[in-house]
Amino acid sequence: MSRRVCLIYNPSAGGGRARRVLPAVEAALHREDLTFRSTATTSLDHAEELAREAAAEGEVAATLGGDGLVGRVAHALRDTPDALLAVLPGGRGNDLARVLGIPKEPEAAAHVVAAGKVRPLDVGDVGGKTFVGIASCGFDSDANRIANAAPSRLGNLVYAYGALRALGAWTPAGFELELDGEPLRYSGWSAAAANSSAYGGGMLLAPDAKLDDGLLEVVISKRSSKIHFLRSLPKVFKGTHVEDPSIEVRRAREVRIAADRPFALYADGDPIADLPATVRAVPEAVRVLVPA
Repeated sequence: MSRRVCLIYNPSAGGGRARRVLPAVEAALHREDLTFRSTATTSLDHAEELAREAAAEGEVAATLGGDGLVGRVAHALRDTPDALLAVLPGGRGNDLARVLGIPKEPEAAAHVVAAGKVRPLDVGDVGGKTFVGIASCGFDSDANRIANAAPSRLGNLVYAYGALRALGAWTPAGFELELDGEPLRYSGWSAAAANSSAYGGGMLLAPDAKLDDGLLEVVISKRSSKIHFLRSLPKVFKGTHVEDPSIEVRRAREVRIAADRPFALYADGDPIADLPATVRAVPEAVRVLVPA
Protein backbone atom coordinates (compact mmCIF):
# COMPACT_ATOMS: atom_id res chain seq x y z
CA MET A 1 0.00 0.00 0.00
CA SER A 2 1.35 3.42 -0.97
CA ARG A 3 2.20 5.71 1.94
CA ARG A 4 0.15 8.85 2.41
CA VAL A 5 2.26 11.87 3.24
CA CYS A 6 1.79 15.23 4.93
CA LEU A 7 4.68 17.41 3.72
CA ILE A 8 5.37 19.97 6.45
CA TYR A 9 7.69 22.69 5.20
CA ASN A 10 9.13 25.84 6.69
CA PRO A 11 9.22 28.53 3.95
CA SER A 12 12.02 30.44 5.69
CA ALA A 13 14.25 27.46 6.52
CA GLY A 14 17.81 27.64 5.26
CA GLY A 15 17.38 31.24 4.19
CA GLY A 16 14.43 30.23 1.99
CA ARG A 17 15.98 27.01 0.66
CA ALA A 18 12.94 24.93 1.63
CA ARG A 19 10.69 27.25 -0.36
CA ARG A 20 13.02 27.10 -3.37
CA VAL A 21 13.29 23.31 -3.46
CA LEU A 22 9.60 22.67 -2.71
CA PRO A 23 8.51 22.40 -6.39
CA ALA A 24 11.27 19.85 -7.10
CA VAL A 25 10.36 17.86 -3.98
CA GLU A 26 6.66 17.85 -4.88
CA ALA A 27 7.47 16.74 -8.42
CA ALA A 28 9.63 13.92 -7.07
CA LEU A 29 6.86 12.78 -4.70
CA HIS A 30 4.46 12.76 -7.66
CA ARG A 31 6.87 10.57 -9.64
CA GLU A 32 6.93 8.15 -6.72
CA ASP A 33 3.12 7.96 -7.09
CA LEU A 34 2.62 9.10 -3.50
CA THR A 35 -0.57 10.68 -2.21
CA PHE A 36 0.53 13.81 -0.39
CA ARG A 37 -0.47 17.27 0.73
CA SER A 38 1.88 20.18 1.36
CA THR A 39 1.40 22.59 4.25
CA ALA A 40 3.55 25.59 5.12
CA THR A 41 4.24 26.19 8.79
CA THR A 42 3.57 29.55 10.34
CA SER A 43 5.60 28.62 13.44
CA LEU A 44 7.25 25.63 15.08
CA ASP A 45 4.17 25.28 17.31
CA HIS A 46 2.10 25.07 14.13
CA ALA A 47 4.43 22.37 12.82
CA GLU A 48 3.68 20.29 15.93
CA GLU A 49 -0.05 20.67 15.30
CA LEU A 50 0.36 19.56 11.68
CA ALA A 51 2.40 16.53 12.74
CA ARG A 52 -0.21 15.44 15.27
CA GLU A 53 -2.92 15.77 12.64
CA ALA A 54 -0.86 13.73 10.19
CA ALA A 55 -0.29 10.97 12.74
CA ALA A 56 -4.00 10.87 13.58
CA GLU A 57 -4.80 10.46 9.86
CA GLY A 58 -2.22 7.71 9.38
CA GLU A 59 -0.01 9.92 7.22
CA VAL A 60 3.77 10.08 7.19
CA ALA A 61 4.84 13.41 8.74
CA ALA A 62 7.54 14.50 6.29
CA THR A 63 9.59 17.58 7.14
CA LEU A 64 11.16 19.91 4.59
CA GLY A 65 13.35 22.28 6.57
CA GLY A 66 16.15 22.18 9.10
CA ASP A 67 16.81 20.06 12.17
CA GLY A 68 14.85 22.48 14.34
CA LEU A 69 11.71 21.61 12.39
CA VAL A 70 12.54 17.89 12.58
CA GLY A 71 12.91 18.13 16.35
CA ARG A 72 9.54 19.79 16.83
CA VAL A 73 7.78 17.27 14.58
CA ALA A 74 9.52 14.43 16.42
CA HIS A 75 8.23 15.91 19.67
CA ALA A 76 4.67 15.75 18.34
CA LEU A 77 5.08 12.11 17.26
CA ARG A 78 6.64 10.82 20.51
CA ASP A 79 3.29 9.83 22.01
CA THR A 80 1.97 8.05 18.89
CA PRO A 81 3.51 4.55 18.62
CA ASP A 82 2.56 3.95 14.97
CA ALA A 83 3.57 7.41 13.70
CA LEU A 84 6.14 7.71 10.93
CA LEU A 85 8.63 10.54 10.39
CA ALA A 86 10.37 11.32 7.10
CA VAL A 87 13.15 13.85 6.69
CA LEU A 88 13.61 15.79 3.44
CA PRO A 89 16.68 18.07 3.53
CA GLY A 90 15.58 21.69 3.30
CA GLY A 91 17.67 23.61 5.84
CA ARG A 92 21.20 24.98 5.93
CA GLY A 93 22.84 22.16 7.86
CA ASN A 94 20.60 19.09 7.34
CA ASP A 95 22.71 17.21 9.87
CA LEU A 96 20.17 14.55 10.84
CA ALA A 97 19.50 13.73 7.20
CA ARG A 98 23.25 13.42 6.63
CA VAL A 99 23.69 11.07 9.58
CA LEU A 100 20.71 8.95 8.50
CA GLY A 101 22.09 8.69 4.97
CA ILE A 102 19.18 10.56 3.38
CA PRO A 103 20.32 12.15 0.09
CA LYS A 104 20.10 15.90 -0.44
CA GLU A 105 18.73 15.55 -3.99
CA PRO A 106 14.89 15.74 -4.04
CA GLU A 107 14.50 12.71 -6.34
CA ALA A 108 16.53 10.41 -4.11
CA ALA A 109 15.08 11.80 -0.88
CA ALA A 110 11.52 11.30 -2.16
CA HIS A 111 12.35 7.68 -2.93
CA VAL A 112 13.23 7.18 0.76
CA VAL A 113 9.76 8.47 1.68
CA ALA A 114 8.16 6.03 -0.77
CA ALA A 115 10.31 2.94 -0.28
CA GLY A 116 12.51 3.49 2.77
CA LYS A 117 12.67 1.15 5.73
CA VAL A 118 11.52 2.06 9.23
CA ARG A 119 14.20 2.66 11.86
CA PRO A 120 13.67 3.47 15.56
CA LEU A 121 15.15 6.84 16.50
CA ASP A 122 16.22 8.01 19.95
CA VAL A 123 15.60 11.63 20.82
CA GLY A 124 16.95 13.95 23.48
CA ASP A 125 14.71 15.54 26.09
CA VAL A 126 15.19 18.80 28.01
CA GLY A 127 12.40 19.60 30.43
CA GLY A 128 9.83 17.86 28.25
CA LYS A 129 11.10 19.45 25.04
CA THR A 130 12.54 17.31 22.24
CA PHE A 131 15.64 17.53 20.09
CA VAL A 132 17.12 15.10 17.59
CA GLY A 133 20.75 16.20 17.31
CA ILE A 134 23.04 17.82 19.87
CA ALA A 135 22.34 20.05 22.87
CA SER A 136 25.30 22.27 23.77
CA CYS A 137 26.18 25.32 25.79
CA GLY A 138 29.01 27.60 26.83
CA PHE A 139 31.01 28.83 23.87
CA ASP A 140 28.46 27.06 21.67
CA SER A 141 25.74 29.30 23.11
CA ASP A 142 27.53 32.41 21.87
CA ALA A 143 28.43 30.84 18.51
CA ASN A 144 24.87 29.63 17.88
CA ARG A 145 23.38 33.02 18.72
CA ILE A 146 25.68 34.68 16.19
CA ALA A 147 25.16 31.94 13.60
CA ASN A 148 21.38 32.29 13.78
CA ALA A 149 21.70 35.94 12.79
CA ALA A 150 24.24 35.27 10.02
CA PRO A 151 23.58 35.80 6.29
CA SER A 152 21.91 32.81 4.60
CA ARG A 153 24.58 32.80 1.86
CA LEU A 154 27.00 31.19 4.32
CA GLY A 155 25.13 27.90 4.04
CA ASN A 156 26.58 25.10 6.15
CA LEU A 157 29.60 27.25 7.11
CA VAL A 158 27.34 29.28 9.37
CA TYR A 159 28.51 27.67 12.63
CA ALA A 160 32.19 28.10 11.77
CA TYR A 161 31.38 31.75 11.09
CA GLY A 162 29.60 32.01 14.46
CA ALA A 163 32.53 30.39 16.23
CA LEU A 164 35.08 32.75 14.71
CA ARG A 165 32.95 35.78 15.57
CA ALA A 166 32.42 34.58 19.17
CA LEU A 167 36.08 33.78 19.78
CA GLY A 168 37.31 37.31 20.47
CA ALA A 169 35.10 38.03 23.48
CA TRP A 170 35.20 34.52 24.99
CA THR A 171 36.52 33.86 28.51
CA PRO A 172 36.59 30.38 30.09
CA ALA A 173 33.54 29.25 32.05
CA GLY A 174 33.21 26.88 34.99
CA PHE A 175 30.93 23.88 34.37
CA GLU A 176 29.32 21.48 36.83
CA LEU A 177 27.94 18.28 35.34
CA GLU A 178 26.22 15.21 36.76
CA LEU A 179 26.39 12.19 34.47
CA ASP A 180 23.91 9.58 35.70
CA GLY A 181 24.52 11.07 39.15
CA GLU A 182 28.33 11.20 38.91
CA PRO A 183 29.68 14.76 39.43
CA LEU A 184 32.22 16.35 37.13
CA ARG A 185 33.63 19.88 37.37
CA TYR A 186 35.94 21.67 34.96
CA SER A 187 36.82 25.03 33.46
CA GLY A 188 36.72 25.43 29.72
CA TRP A 189 34.80 26.04 26.54
CA SER A 190 31.64 24.00 26.41
CA ALA A 191 29.51 21.02 27.36
CA ALA A 192 27.42 19.05 24.88
CA ALA A 193 24.98 16.15 25.13
CA ALA A 194 24.78 14.42 21.75
CA ASN A 195 22.00 12.15 20.53
CA SER A 196 23.46 12.33 17.01
CA SER A 197 27.03 12.71 15.82
CA ALA A 198 26.80 15.94 13.80
CA TYR A 199 25.67 19.53 14.09
CA GLY A 200 26.47 22.90 12.58
CA GLY A 201 26.39 21.74 8.96
CA GLY A 202 28.56 18.63 9.08
CA MET A 203 30.68 19.19 12.19
CA LEU A 204 31.22 15.76 13.79
CA LEU A 205 31.23 16.92 17.38
CA ALA A 206 30.44 13.43 18.70
CA PRO A 207 31.68 11.07 15.97
CA ASP A 208 30.80 7.89 17.91
CA ALA A 209 27.27 8.92 18.91
CA LYS A 210 24.53 6.48 17.87
CA LEU A 211 20.92 7.33 17.16
CA ASP A 212 19.59 4.09 18.60
CA ASP A 213 21.68 3.15 21.66
CA GLY A 214 19.64 4.91 24.36
CA LEU A 215 22.67 6.98 25.41
CA LEU A 216 24.02 10.49 25.07
CA GLU A 217 27.62 11.18 24.11
CA VAL A 218 28.71 13.92 26.51
CA VAL A 219 31.47 15.97 24.90
CA ILE A 220 33.49 18.10 27.30
CA SER A 221 35.77 20.82 25.96
CA LYS A 222 38.23 21.81 28.68
CA ARG A 223 40.34 24.92 29.00
CA SER A 224 42.87 25.63 26.26
CA SER A 225 44.25 28.71 24.53
CA LYS A 226 42.32 30.52 21.82
CA ILE A 227 45.09 29.72 19.35
CA HIS A 228 44.82 26.03 20.20
CA PHE A 229 41.02 26.18 19.81
CA LEU A 230 41.33 27.93 16.45
CA ARG A 231 43.78 25.33 15.16
CA SER A 232 41.51 22.52 16.35
CA LEU A 233 38.31 23.90 14.82
CA PRO A 234 38.81 22.34 11.33
CA LYS A 235 39.31 18.94 12.97
CA VAL A 236 35.68 18.96 14.12
CA PHE A 237 34.56 18.45 10.51
CA LYS A 238 36.39 15.09 10.54
CA GLY A 239 35.72 14.23 14.17
CA THR A 240 39.43 13.98 14.96
CA HIS A 241 39.23 16.75 17.59
CA VAL A 242 38.23 14.08 20.14
CA GLU A 243 41.86 12.88 20.09
CA ASP A 244 42.96 16.18 21.64
CA PRO A 245 43.78 16.09 25.40
CA SER A 246 41.47 19.06 26.00
CA ILE A 247 38.46 17.01 24.84
CA GLU A 248 36.84 14.35 26.97
CA VAL A 249 33.93 12.15 25.88
CA ARG A 250 31.64 10.34 28.30
CA ARG A 251 28.39 8.39 27.89
CA ALA A 252 25.30 8.79 30.03
CA ARG A 253 21.55 8.32 29.94
CA GLU A 254 21.08 11.63 31.70
CA VAL A 255 23.28 14.66 32.28
CA ARG A 256 22.62 17.75 34.36
CA ILE A 257 24.53 20.83 33.21
CA ALA A 258 25.19 23.98 35.21
CA ALA A 259 27.71 26.81 34.77
CA ASP A 260 29.13 29.70 36.73
CA ARG A 261 27.47 32.27 34.49
CA PRO A 262 24.22 32.35 32.48
CA PHE A 263 24.06 30.34 29.25
CA ALA A 264 21.25 29.23 26.99
CA LEU A 265 21.34 25.55 26.04
CA TYR A 266 20.99 25.25 22.26
CA ALA A 267 19.65 22.14 20.54
CA ASP A 268 19.11 21.61 16.80
CA GLY A 269 20.25 25.21 16.29
CA ASP A 270 17.70 26.86 18.60
CA PRO A 271 17.65 27.76 22.33
CA ILE A 272 15.80 25.02 24.24
CA ALA A 273 16.43 25.97 27.90
CA ASP A 274 18.53 28.10 30.22
CA LEU A 275 21.10 26.52 32.53
CA PRO A 276 20.90 24.67 34.79
CA ALA A 277 19.23 22.04 32.65
CA THR A 278 18.89 18.27 32.58
CA VAL A 279 19.24 16.40 29.30
CA ARG A 280 18.17 12.79 28.96
CA ALA A 281 18.03 10.22 26.19
CA VAL A 282 14.63 8.81 25.22
CA PRO A 283 15.19 5.43 23.51
CA GLU A 284 13.25 4.54 20.37
CA ALA A 285 10.93 7.54 20.78
CA VAL A 286 10.14 7.95 17.07
CA ARG A 287 10.10 5.79 13.94
CA VAL A 288 11.89 7.37 10.96
CA LEU A 289 12.17 6.36 7.29
CA VAL A 290 15.74 5.75 6.08
CA PRO A 291 17.22 4.36 2.86
CA ALA A 292 16.44 0.64 2.43
